[in-house]
Amino acid sequence: MNIAAYCRVSTDKEDQLNSLETQKKFFEEYAERNRHNLVKTYADEGISGTKTKNRKEFLRLMRDARQKTFDMIVVKDISRFARNTVDLLQNVRELKSLGIETTFLTANMTVLGQSEFILTVFAALAQEESANISKRVKFGKKENAKKGKVPNIVYGYNKTPKNYFQLSINEHEADIVREIYHLYLVKGYGAAKIANILNERGELTKRKCKFSQNAICRILTNPIYTGKIINGKQEVSDFLTGVRVEKNEEDWLVTDKPELAIISQEEQAQAQKLLQSRHSKFKITHERESNRYLFSTLIKCKDCGWSFRRVVRKYKNTYIRWVCSGHNGRGADSCPNAIVLDENELIQEIDSYLQRMLKDKKQIEKNIKNAFLRKYQSDSTNEKEKKELQRELQKYQTMQQKYTDMYMDDLITREMLGKEMGGLKEKIEKIESKLKFINWNLDKSENLEQLITENFKELKTYRSIRNMTNLQLKAIIDRIEVDHEGNIDIYFKLLSDLGLDETVLFYDDHT
Repeated sequence: MNIAAYCRVSTDKEDQLNSLETQKKFFEEYAERNRHNLVKTYADEGISGTKTKNRKEFLRLMRDARQKTFDMIVVKDISRFARNTVDLLQNVRELKSLGIETTFLTANMTVLGQSEFILTVFAALAQEESANISKRVKFGKKENAKKGKVPNIVYGYNKTPKNYFQLSINEHEADIVREIYHLYLVKGYGAAKIANILNERGELTKRKCKFSQNAICRILTNPIYTGKIINGKQEVSDFLTGVRVEKNEEDWLVTDKPELAIISQEEQAQAQKLLQSRHSKFKITHERESNRYLFSTLIKCKDCGWSFRRVVRKYKNTYIRWVCSGHNGRGADSCPNAIVLDENELIQEIDSYLQRMLKDKKQIEKNIKNAFLRKYQSDSTNEKEKKELQRELQKYQTMQQKYTDMYMDDLITREMLGKEMGGLKEKIEKIESKLKFINWNLDKSENLEQLITENFKELKTYRSIRNMTNLQLKAIIDRIEVDHEGNIDIYFKLLSDLGLDETVLFYDDHT
């Protein structure tokens, strides 16, 4: 009889792969002992038995079965064939319809002519075993995370051999990390340019590759550089489908390891804020953020929305002007704003604006507080919306569990499960995003005094913006808008962050 054998190991560890070779040899001896012709042995390495669709050799086995390449399939154990009851029964039924016998040797069971009841029992036990393994693995990962499990490879650190929890700082790479933050925050370079600078010098990543824009962004956002190790951001909600769900931030497992800090938390927070700002701005306007010059991407055209760009003219003296990119680059038909701003005059205008703010500081602080309270605390809108969103979130999370249960009970297919889970995940992410925004507003209400104090603290340190960097100016000024008649509007950063109008700054509020 022409037979085929199928075997599998669920990890790619050396001992398991040795086991795979042993299984192959076992089938060769079995065929010879029973005078069968072993057509082929199909073997999957390092693949979980819960997901048939990921097992390439198993799928090839089923394709060959449909071509009647063999008469019988030999499997050592039911758990090697599948740990998913539904998958096992579906595939066995298909093989039965093709007239192909399936033999499970350790259970001494053949399928043709047998009731499915016993097979279902064995398959269910195999699935339960898989569920228990999943629980043990999840528990082990959680315990490791509590101890502060660190990545195997991370730039800036050396891995201690055979020690899963210990890293040491690589001084050369740590200097590169500090340089990356300096270039990004102080020099105002973008991630792509920083990558080019490092590549031109011959610096390599941990995997001996050239630096990319994404690699730089990962370094700018990885909390490990501040001495914080974060685990447990995701978890597998269903071991059968492998569907991963995002966990709430308060459920993350955070371990403080100050000895691993390369940069300060303040530097990383600033970098993340700038990175997010650049990403949002480019996504909306397709305009890349720049910090190269004092007013880079700060001056906006009221007519077309494009930034003003710097133009240098040299005659007897050097003249620095700022012009609308839309008008200057695409012509008057695109934008009517032909205004040319002299940089020295603009500096004087903003210095005057900021000096007036410092002079009227007490009144302005009072105005901001009153305006914020009127806008956000006149009623409990935020709290009401928060409770409604939390109820909606709970509803969708319950639906997720419901669809998982339906799949487990064989009431829906895996494809239907994936479709429904994908839609629910998208809705849940949107709600969680809204909740974060509301919590942010509520936090601002509680910390309003501190926000105002910190912003005016920034103001106190300056003498003239001529001596400031672009990033320092952006910490105070959100944007400068100019129309085609030359009118200039300056927007204070704190007001933009609080969602307040500029009119609250310079009026007497006697309420």
